[in-house]
Amino acid sequence: MLFFVIFVKVYLLMIFTLIVFIFVLAVLVLAHEFGHFIVARKNGIKVEEFGFGFPPRLFGVRRGDTLYSLNLIPLGGFVKIKGEDGENAVDSDSFSAKKIWQRVLVLSAGVIMNFVLAAVLLGAGFIIGLPQSVEDAGRGAKISNPKIEIMAVLPGAPAQSAGLSLGDEIVSVDGRVMSDLADLQNYVDTNQGKSLNFVLRRNNEIFGKEITPVEIKESGRGGIGVALMNIGTISYPWYLAVPKGFAAAGYFGVEVLRAFGGLFKDLIVGAPSVTENLAGPVGIAVLTGKAAKLGIGYLLQFMAMLSVNLAILNILPIPALDGGRILFLIIEKLRGRPVGRRLENAFHTTGFALLMLLVLAVTAKDVSHLKGFFFSIWQKLF
Repeated sequence: MLFFVIFVKVYLLMIFTLIVFIFVLAVLVLAHEFGHFIVARKNGIKVEEFGFGFPPRLFGVRRGDTLYSLNLIPLGGFVKIKGEDGENAVDSDSFSAKKIWQRVLVLSAGVIMNFVLAAVLLGAGFIIGLPQSVEDAGRGAKISNPKIEIMAVLPGAPAQSAGLSLGDEIVSVDGRVMSDLADLQNYVDTNQGKSLNFVLRRNNEIFGKEITPVEIKESGRGGIGVALMNIGTISYPWYLAVPKGFAAAGYFGVEVLRAFGGLFKDLIVGAPSVTENLAGPVGIAVLTGKAAKLGIGYLLQFMAMLSVNLAILNILPIPALDGGRILFLIIEKLRGRPVGRRLENAFHTTGFALLMLLVLAVTAKDVSHLKGFFFSIWQKLF
């Protein structure tokens, strides 16, 4: 009976994660493709097909010049723009026949739409409430559910030995309910060397730990070796939430650019663990499921971050992506004539193949990191 219960729980968790991941991916990709679609139409370019999902096609409905199709593989969507590969250059409604600035605008529209989507998601989150540091709350903020949460655990510290981890909430110490970070730090500091009874919450489960504070070299005070933060659910009136959503999307964009800069630096210097900071489809699916389990606020923030990542990745001058195609348009503007079609196609094809190899490598890394998770499930089953 226990075997059956555990099996059902694991199965339902996997199905839940898969459904949420497909939904999130569909929203992000469809928003990106809708950007290309609407800007192409506004510039008089024919869009031959707007596909929901990827082929094989299940059915389609034609409206005007565009076929709106529903496809079997529910992983986002695509748009097929007339002349996007250089053909039909003499037709006025072809992508190839348009001015360079118009083509750049069409290619950039997906990136812009992903930023707009991130801002909308964060704006909606600020209306209903997002988990944030209480110190970051601005004018007009409403704070609810304040708590002290562990943001990092020092290696070799008492907290690590006790099994504490990132995201754990400290509920009380020696029966004292702790809602103020300074009070908690002072209490632990003054009781250095004494065994303290910590009550914590992890994934809505309460548990206790006996931990003895020691002097922490980094701070010079007594502690258990954790970085703490006052977290609360912060919401704003809609007229403040909307601009804050755009500001937060911009902040995410800066942080993602910094992360990509660090990644490319590691690639240049040949860092052996460069893929450790990357997540493939498997890793992203697992993280999506975890965010969804934490609540709608966490899921909205995670979707916004993914949308910004998708935007930044696509605008970089990487072959086969929007940024790579824009690069060739810039070269065309500088040369006064386009690059040879065969050379450009070879460039994008090679780039796409390298991207797929990177995805496979990162996916293999994700799966290897999940071995412990699956092994623990296997032990529970048998």
